[in-house]
Formats: sequence, C-alpha cells, structure tokens
Amino acid sequence: MPLFFRKRKPSEEARKRLEYQMCLAKEAGADDILDISKCELSEIPFGAFATCKVLQKKVLIVHTNHLTSLLPKSCSLLSLATIKVLDLHNNQLTTLPEDIGQLAALQVLNVERNQLTYLPRSIGNLIQLQTLNVKDNKLKELPDTVGELRSLRTLDISENEIQRLPQMLAHVRTLETLSLDASSMIHPPPEVCGAGTTAIQQFLCKESGLDYYPPSQYLLPVLERDGAENPRDNPDGPTDRLSREEVEWQNRFSDYEKRKEQKMLEKLEFERRLDLGQREHAQLLQQSSCQKDEILQTVKEEQSRLEQGLNERQRYLDAERQRLQEQLKQTEQNIANRIQKLLQENQRQKKSAEILKSLENERIRMEQLMSITQEEAENLRQREIASAMQQMLTESCKNRLIQMAYESQRQSLVQQACSSMAEMDERFQQVLSWQQMDQNKAISQILQESAMQKAAFEALQVQKDLMHRQIRNQIRLIETELLQLTQLELKRKSLDAEALQEMVSEQRWALSSLLQQLLKEKKQREEELREILTELEAKSETKRENYWLIQYQRLLNQKPLSLKLQEEGMERQLVALLVELSAEHYLPIFAHHRISLDMLSHMSPRDLAKMGVSEAGLQHKILRRVQELLAVARIHPELRLPKGEVLGALESPALPQEPPEPVRPSAPPAELEPQASECVVCLEREAQMVFLPCGHVCCCQQCCLPLRTCPLCRQEIAQSLRIYHSS
Repeated sequence: MPLFFRKRKPSEEARKRLEYQMCLAKEAGADDILDISKCELSEIPFGAFATCKVLQKKVLIVHTNHLTSLLPKSCSLLSLATIKVLDLHNNQLTTLPEDIGQLAALQVLNVERNQLTYLPRSIGNLIQLQTLNVKDNKLKELPDTVGELRSLRTLDISENEIQRLPQMLAHVRTLETLSLDASSMIHPPPEVCGAGTTAIQQFLCKESGLDYYPPSQYLLPVLERDGAENPRDNPDGPTDRLSREEVEWQNRFSDYEKRKEQKMLEKLEFERRLDLGQREHAQLLQQSSCQKDEILQTVKEEQSRLEQGLNERQRYLDAERQRLQEQLKQTEQNIANRIQKLLQENQRQKKSAEILKSLENERIRMEQLMSITQEEAENLRQREIASAMQQMLTESCKNRLIQMAYESQRQSLVQQACSSMAEMDERFQQVLSWQQMDQNKAISQILQESAMQKAAFEALQVQKDLMHRQIRNQIRLIETELLQLTQLELKRKSLDAEALQEMVSEQRWALSSLLQQLLKEKKQREEELREILTELEAKSETKRENYWLIQYQRLLNQKPLSLKLQEEGMERQLVALLVELSAEHYLPIFAHHRISLDMLSHMSPRDLAKMGVSEAGLQHKILRRVQELLAVARIHPELRLPKGEVLGALESPALPQEPPEPVRPSAPPAELEPQASECVVCLEREAQMVFLPCGHVCCCQQCCLPLRTCPLCRQEIAQSLRIYHSS
C-alpha cells in the first residue's frame, strides 16, 4: 500500500479543531452546517454521521483531509439522507459508495482534487443534484446514468482523462455550464467542445435525434417544483391559506400541461425515429442479402480457382521433389565414388610413404655408419624423432580434416540438393590445400615448438598404452553389438516375439551398463595418463633442450631388449595378421611363447585362451586367418617369408598405426549384418548415436540434438555417444 494511504494519527491541533466543530454543531442555536475540514482525518468519525442524522444537518464539509473512503465500517449512507451539500474536495478518495444514490436530497456534490477512477452508476438516482464537480481526478469516462440527473445545472469534468461524453447527457435539459478539456476530447470533436455548453448539447441532441431547447425553458418548472415542495423556506409566501393553495394548484396544473405536451412531443419524435429506423433496417436487410449473394458467388469462383491452382502446384511440387530426389541420389553416389577414390589414393600414398620411409631409414643407417662424431649421430636421431612426430600429427590432422570435410559436404548436399560438382571439387581442393599448408607449417615448427612435441608425445602415449587400447576395442565392440541389438529389437517388435524381446532388452541393458563402465574406465585411464604428462611437464621446468624429443624416444624404447629381440624373431606374416585383427597388444605374448604360423595351425581356441587371448571372436578369427595364410603359402611357396626377417614395421616410429577394423560381434544373428540402421526420426540418415543408459542406437547426429528422451523406450537420455563406422 502506498505511503499516503496509511492511517496517520492527527496532530493535537487537528484533534482540538474536530472536538470544537463537533461541539459547535451540537449546540442549541447552531445552524444546519457540520464543518470538520482540515482535521487530518483518514475516515469520517462515527459521531459525525450520528450528528447529521439526529440534528438533520443539510451541509457536510469534510474537505482538505486524508480520506480514502467516504463510509467507515458499521456506517450507512441513510444517516446522511438530509444532506443537500456534500463537500469532499482535496482528499484521497479512490471510489464513491455504490449506493450513493440514496442521498435523495443532495443538490451539490464537490469531489475535486481526489483519486477517483470511476463514478458509480447509482449517481443517476440523485434527481435533485444541481452541481457536480469532479475536477482534477483520474476519470476515464462518465456513466450513462448521468443522463438521469434532470436537475443538473453545473458539471465540471476538467483535468481528467475523459475523451468521450455519454450520449445520454443530451437528456439533461437543465445543464447551463459544462467545463471540460476541449483539446483532449474525441467525442464531441475539439472544435465543438471549444464552442461552449450550448454547442455541445446541440451536438449530442442531434446525434440522439432530439430537438434542442435552451435550459431556461426547463429551469423554471424545476424551481417552481422546489418551491412547491418547500413552501416554508420561502419567507415571502402568501398570507392567505386559500390563495396559497390556489397558486399551488395553478402551478401544478401548468406544470402538468407542460409535461403532457413534452411527453406528446417525445412520443411523436420516438414514433418518427422508430419508423425511420424500420425503413433503414429493411433497406439494410435487402442490401445485406444482395451483398451476401455476391460474396457467395465470389467465394465459389475464388475457391474453384484456388483448387485448380493448388492441384497444379501440387503436381509441379511432386515432379520437382522427384527430380530433386534423383539428383540427390546421383550426387550421393558421386560423393561416395569420390570418397572411395580419395581413400584409395590415401592408401597408395601410405604405401609409397612406407617405401620412402624404409629407403630413408636405410639411408639414415648408412649415414650413421659413415658418421664421424657423436654430435652428428645425435642430430640425425633428433631429426628422425621430429619427423616421426610430424608425420603422426600430420596423419591425425589429415584424417580429422577428411572426416570434417565429408560431414560438411554431406550436410550441404542434403540441405541444398542442387549444389554443383564444380563447387565440391573446389572444396576438396581447398581441403587438400589446407592439408598441405598444415603439413608445411608442422614441418617448419615441429623442431622449435615444444607444444607440438608435447602433443605428439601425448598422442603416442595414448596410442602405446595397452590398457587404453583394450578399453577402446571393447567400447567399439559394445557399440557394434548395441547397434545390431537395436536392429534386432526393431525387427522383433514387428513380429511380436515377447520372449525374444525380453531377452534382447536384458542383453541391451547389460551392454549399456558395461559400456558406461568402460567409458568411466577410459576416462579414468586418460586422467592417469594426463597426470603422468603433468608430472613430466613439471620435471621439464629446468628448460632442458629437446626435452620432449628425449621422452618420445624413451617411450618408443620402453620395451625390454629381450622382448624386442623376441618380437623381431617372429614371422612377419604373423605380426601383420595380429595388426590386421587389431590384436597387436598380444605381440609380447606370442613372442614370449615363440608362436609360429605352423604352431597356430595345430592349436585350438582353448589353447589361445590359456595363453591369454580372452576374446572368443578373436580366437576364431586368428585361427581362421592362419589356415587361409597357410593355404595360400602351399599354393605359392615363394610368398612364405623366413622367420628371422627383421620387422621394419614395428621398428619405424614414424609410421602411425592403422585404425583397427571393428570387431564383428557374435551375439546377434548373421542375417542382421547387411541391414542398414536408419534414423527413426527423419527416416533418411543412418543411425549414429548410442543413448545411455537404455543402449538404443536409433538416431542420427542431427536429430539427436533436440531429444531429451529415447524415441524407442521414452527413457531419459543421460549421455549420448557418436559411432564412427570404418570404411
């Protein structure tokens, strides 16, 4: 509540003034006025209402106080039934009582400078009200019942927010003075309001269909009626009782005749306006029926024209969509061919790089044999390590750029569907130029920038870490099995196989929990490797020159010499076989047991499990590939390599490891492998995201972004993983 609405305790002087005025009003010879103004009142005291009721007061003055309400609790307006003048100006009133119409004797009402926002409709019951002053309030409109104030002579509504006068104000024929803000008025117009009260009344009477008469013709009957009702108030009345009654009857008769004539005129005017309204109504009905028929005809023609246009547009859109689909298929086929060519070119480049690298290693060995000083040998070793780091970073950057280019190309082709092949060639050329620029920049900065050396060391550290590699392989295997389980679940849902559906759900939940655990272990292992890297970085605060090159070489040489010699003594075909099956972490086990291809041909999966090869699928693959190699060697004996051949592929630190092929899962049946997983939201792209903890693989990367629940099981998505399919 605002501060000025709170009840304030009146001062001592105001309290004494109130007591004095109340005592003065109760004296025997007091007049009919009760003046309690300037007493700092927040509400009219109960004694004031009692005084007005008992002593029949006619004037109540309560201006310049802090009133927020006219009636306090347990008080009634009937106590002020004899009041003729009510002065409430300069207070804080926001509303007047809804039953203010009970003040039937009220002739003057002054509520100037208050906070009134509206006038109650019962104000029209004040039939003897002659002066109404609502100046400087917050009124926005006057009620229509103002037109029932048949004795109103003065009306002041200035300094308010009123822009329209009610039409019923034309029925107040006794209005002599109307004060308002002419510039802010809309109805009547400002020019009419500026012309005075007479012009305003004439304008309202014309709009209401009434004849205008000046107020002087209506004031005399009102005054005569007042005089007849209060003969004792007139000191100059007739002395003879019979003459007074005669004059009274004559006045009443003349008043009756005038009112009868006025009623007759009003009746004729009403009948004329009624007849005119009926004719206008009939004319409007006829016009509306004609317009309705015309509109219906126009609507029918427009509807037929729209249907024809829509059919033509639909046929055009169908043809255009079919053409765009054909173009999209052709474009995707072209992109797939280009990507295949790029991958083949990349493989050829890798092979040529291996040949060049082997030649370079041979040349470096010859130079090392021909070197004179230890300083030159150390420099050559540093160059070799730097080139290995550079090539590893270049290859990883190249793969990342190719993948990013492929994703951006595919998205742009799906969205636009009409892009030209020339633009794609430019983008491929731009990607190749970026690769060349990055390669040149890496070559120029690899020997100077410690950050690049550190990144290469970190990449080699993660790549060489056996536990991290095993976790990655297990995660890749679980992702593939989740994908195939989702396909199996979608297929079995259509067949309503409940028992198999429950079994698949249990397997999927088990794989999801295992995948979450492996992700935690992977994150934990990466944190451990990062801590090791932080410790190494703390040790490098001595600013030793080529610190990361030395650590890189130590990481390469961390295997024992005996184990290296054992691995070098293995058959190269067996090493290539393990690398091909992403089982290179089992090389120390095979080297320790001195396993050869001939020995593997006589072994069973149980023997491999005893050696430490725990994956059942990997055991069968190794044995199957060994049988294939031996069968090829029997047909072409010249392809069989001697056992003592040195393994150049394992020695060279510059060659990055090939990304292992995804291990084929053994849980779902084999007939699901050729089926393509499709996004269940857009039904266009391939499913690429794994939802955890439910384990469903049913959405592409674009449709996954706004999802909060799994589209298949409606379970909350806690985490989503992207699946990258190897080519």
